[in-house]
Amino acid sequence: MFKDHAGFKELTHNALRIVAGFLFTLHGAQKLFGVLGGSKVEVMSTMGVAGILEFFGGIMMMAGLLTAPVAFLIAGQMAVAYFWRHAPQGFWPVGRGGAGNGGELAAFYCFTWLFFCAHGAGKYSIDGWLACRKKQAAEE
Repeated sequence: MFKDHAGFKELTHNALRIVAGFLFTLHGAQKLFGVLGGSKVEVMSTMGVAGILEFFGGIMMMAGLLTAPVAFLIAGQMAVAYFWRHAPQGFWPVGRGGAGNGGELAAFYCFTWLFFCAHGAGKYSIDGWLACRKKQAAEE
């Protein structure tokens, strides 16, 4: 129904980037600031680096700033998180304990960020604004 509506496609593309970035930022805030039910971790630890990538990477994704390289970096972080922390607990990602390894969010974020690495931030982003300015300057 909506697949032929470019405006709706652009809107949902940008909404996904903003909402996913916001939620990712919350995971970083849990680690860095000990809020939202999280435990504050040492910044110069593996979890601290993860918190920095999640918090600031999420902010950059929300803004759509340097989207492709940031998305590639945080997709890699999520792949490492999955294979280092979750996969050793079992194959199936959904659930914890005997039901699964609890890695569904890491897998989901990894592929979400790979999508934005391949497709960019969208029109309503800093990257989109800069591309529009560059195009206008080239036409003058």
